[in-house]
Amino acid sequence: MTGWRGLQSELAATGYVAADDLAMALHLALMLGRPLLLEGAAGVGKTEVARKLASLRDTRLIRLQCYEGLDASHAIYEWNYQRQLLAIRAAGGDEERVFSEAYLLERPLLAAIRQPVAPVLLIDEIDRADEEFEAYLLELLSDFQITIPELGTISAVTRPMVILTSNGTRDLSDALRRRCIYTYVDYPDRATEMAILRAHHPGLEAMLIGQIVGFVQALRKEDLEKVPGVAESLDFAAALAGLGINDITADPVALQAALVTLLKTQGDRAAVPVEVARRLAGKAA
Repeated sequence: MTGWRGLQSELAATGYVAADDLAMALHLALMLGRPLLLEGAAGVGKTEVARKLASLRDTRLIRLQCYEGLDASHAIYEWNYQRQLLAIRAAGGDEERVFSEAYLLERPLLAAIRQPVAPVLLIDEIDRADEEFEAYLLELLSDFQITIPELGTISAVTRPMVILTSNGTRDLSDALRRRCIYTYVDYPDRATEMAILRAHHPGLEAMLIGQIVGFVQALRKEDLEKVPGVAESLDFAAALAGLGINDITADPVALQAALVTLLKTQGDRAAVPVEVARRLAGKAA
């Protein structure tokens, strides 16, 4: 099978159940050689797409984790100042020769365009970086090259497969969005999340899988600070299996204990006491 359906099947074989629109967007991004921007809430599986793609293509995954204050020296390149200083002293003050490849430290963006085999470049949580940082990305995402004033323009040896993720904490620039194929990754629907659980926990009974998905999806509708994502749903399933629970309505105390896998703040723990957990479990059964 070829095309986006084939890619969707390949991802499913690795345990990643991709919705149709995500599989199509990824296929088009690869076909057109364009970056893919995945936007959505935390925990819906955006980062995992890059990991699975690298595995499918049997290539290196290079990750740039974005944060406030990220700059070119941490994302693109910087000079090895200590070696440069030693070299200048040894050469009697000749500074020109130290601005060469021998003293260049690659950071993720530069490393990604200098690989002999095209890697997957994951620019994770781009919305956490400052708006100014997006300008550094435009040259890379448009022309797959990086300009270093002391060395000139470095063009890509191979074009990396670029995936950017955003949790939507701030608006991204139009210039960045125009350079990307875009799709929104939402929490999975019931059928998809059940398929995900079956793929990762094939030993679970169908009834329990249905209960887990019903419970987690009902929990997401509660007024929570941190809504549990797919990773938390998988941890919850593993916890229940480890506790020997085959019916989430059978042991409210054990169910409450297992909520540590789903609820990640004290406020959320307080918002889901035993009686609320019992009510949600009853609806999910």
